[in-house]
This record gives sequence, structure tokens and C-alpha cells, in this order.
Amino acid sequence: MTKYFLLGLMCLSASAVATATTDASITLANHCPPGFELTQQNSCKLHSLYDQYNSLYNRGVGGLKTALPTRRDGFSPQQIDLGRHLFFDPILSGDKSLSCASCHHPQLGFADGLPRSIGIHGREATRAAPSLWNMAFLTRFFWDARASSLEEQMQGPLYSDVEMGNNPGQLLTDLNANADYRRLFAEAFPEQAQTITLDQIYLAIAAFETSLVSLNSRYDHYAHGFHGALNQTEQEGLNIFRSFVARCAECHTPPLFTNQQVAVIGVAEPDGRPFDTGAETIFNNPTWRGGFKVPSLRNIARTAPYMHSGTFDSLRDATEFYTLGRGHALTEAQNKNMVLHWHIWEPKLTDDELDLLVTFMETLTDESFTPAIPAQVPSGLPPVGQLPPALQQTITFEEGNSDE
Repeated sequence: MTKYFLLGLMCLSASAVATATTDASITLANHCPPGFELTQQNSCKLHSLYDQYNSLYNRGVGGLKTALPTRRDGFSPQQIDLGRHLFFDPILSGDKSLSCASCHHPQLGFADGLPRSIGIHGREATRAAPSLWNMAFLTRFFWDARASSLEEQMQGPLYSDVEMGNNPGQLLTDLNANADYRRLFAEAFPEQAQTITLDQIYLAIAAFETSLVSLNSRYDHYAHGFHGALNQTEQEGLNIFRSFVARCAECHTPPLFTNQQVAVIGVAEPDGRPFDTGAETIFNNPTWRGGFKVPSLRNIARTAPYMHSGTFDSLRDATEFYTLGRGHALTEAQNKNMVLHWHIWEPKLTDDELDLLVTFMETLTDESFTPAIPAQVPSGLPPVGQLPPALQQTITFEEGNSDE
């Protein structure tokens, strides 16, 4: 069964925000999200079947019973739920038209389904919005890996002129002028000053983002010993994925399906766009010219289009790219100035093998812990995902979560 989720943009003046009120008092959750244990210290600790494994490389790269890297957890339920309300609240943007969920919507794999995101005043960003699933395990953020924490990362889109278009002063003024937000921040940070601070804002959103855990796919069931979770075709795709010929698992290493490294793979920019130097500029490293962080393949079937600028519309096309030969997508001049990752070679996979890889990657879908979109947010603005029909584009999704 399907139903319509409505997603769009709207603009309200700052004066309209100041007078907007919520229909009922918003309270914060006192329980942890699914998969987390509430400790006696009122913190949420994540538990996973992967905790029983103690090796990051069991039976070679791509082994099934491999451990997860160090994770970030320990936030209170109130901090996580406050972050959830902030995440969906357009008050965070400069003109009150966008929230974090505008580019990271839960019904679009926590991406936005666009080759390059659209920000404030309809401005186009330079890259696609990456998915936010399993952020708790990552150590570098952005396609070019320039941020080392979620708090550092979120300041990029918040204050970018082509994304949310806000500034620290306006953000603090708007939130501190809101009685509901002052009350909720005091509840989430009871031992701190009652004036809302930037650090509290960043931490609350980070707390919510680290609760977005996807580790319960059919692949995971198979990895933990239930071999009936994957059919024969999907198991054949997994075998190709792990093989020394395709070498997918060497960069997209289970169980996160990323090794969190920067890789230069030689993707061309679509539509004649200027070449994106990627991590080279950030790290002043010429060997990383055109290099980008290896993305996780978790929920990859939900996050088309693919690559840093949405070069490929389908997962099949993105998969085929890797078998067409080193540097095939680049000009001769670009190839001379690029140090392609040594895994980018010519495996000469057949069409059937490519189809099997796609079939396997589709088993990595798990959205069972998708959080609910708040029915209302403290600003009084319609939360992204719950906008009035006259202000939205209509998109059909599978049956999803909503607030109680």
C-alpha cells in the first residue's frame, strides 16, 4: 500500500515566524530510539549484533562477521528528540523556507533525490546531498572529507549562501525568541545556562543524526547466520561483490560498506560542468585530485542519483562505470593529472554479473528505524514533510512513519 508524502519549499517572513504558535505543548521523549538502551545516567547506548564480533577484517576484506568501528552515542533521549525537532524545523534557514530535512528527507534515504541539492532562493549546490544513515560510525564528513565531526559539518549548510543561508546571530536570535525552544533546550541541557547557545544547537542535531542507524537489512540477517535471508541470486551477487575480480568490498567494506577513505575513481562531471577537484583542494594533496570520500552503500537503492554530482541516474549505470576501464570517462588531459585508485581497473564483468551486483546491493536496504517526522515543531512553521498541499510538490512513497 502506498500513500502520498508531501515535500516542498515555502517562504515565511521573520515576523510571521515570531507570531506563529503551536497547537499544543511539545514535549521531549524520555525514552531512547529503537536499538538504544536507556542507562541509569539517562544516556542512550546503541546495541547491535555486530557487538559480538571483535575483528574489523574477519576472513579477509568483506567477511561477514566483522565488527563495527567505534561509534558515537551516549546522548540523552531529550537531546536526541530536541535534535529531531530542530532537524525538521524551517526556522533554521535564513528565510524560514528550508530545514535539514529539505536535503536529507527520511523518505528519500535521508538524501533528496536530486543530482545537486537546491538551497535557499532556488540556488543549486555544487554536489549531491549524501545520505545520513549510520553517521554515528563515521569520522569524516562531506564528499571532500573536510569536516571531522557532525558539529563541524552542519555549520557548512547552515551558513552557506547556496544552502540554508543563515548566520549564527540570526539563528540564536530566532531560537532564543521562541518560548517553546527555550523550554525544550532547558530540558535537554538542564545543567547549562538557560540561554540557547550555538554549541547546544549543534550537539542536539548531532545527537539526532547519530540515532539514524541502519543495520537490520536482509544482508545483516544473512551475515549473522540466517542464510535463508538471501536467495541464491543475491548470494551470487554477494560473492561477486567480495571477489578479488570485482573488489567492491575493498572500498565498500562491510558492515558499514565504506572504508571511510578518499578515493580517486575518475568520474566525469555531468552536463559539461567544471571539473570538481574534490579533496585535493581541501588537503592540498595533488594525488587526491578529483578524489571523494567513499560513500556507504547502506540504503543505496533509495538514494539515486549517484556519485558526488549525480552523474548516474541508476544503480546499474553506477555499477557499470567500474568495469568500463581506467579513466574511460575523462579527457586525455584530465587523465594525465589524476592518480586513479589502483582498484579502478578493468574487471570485465559481464552484464549478468553487473545485474547480480545490483541485486545484492538492494539487500542493504533497511529503514526500520526511520524516525517519525514531527507533527509540529516549536517554531509553528509546518515541518518539512508535513507542509500544506498548496505549498508542496506531491511525491508518492511507500507507507512510512508519522508521529503518533
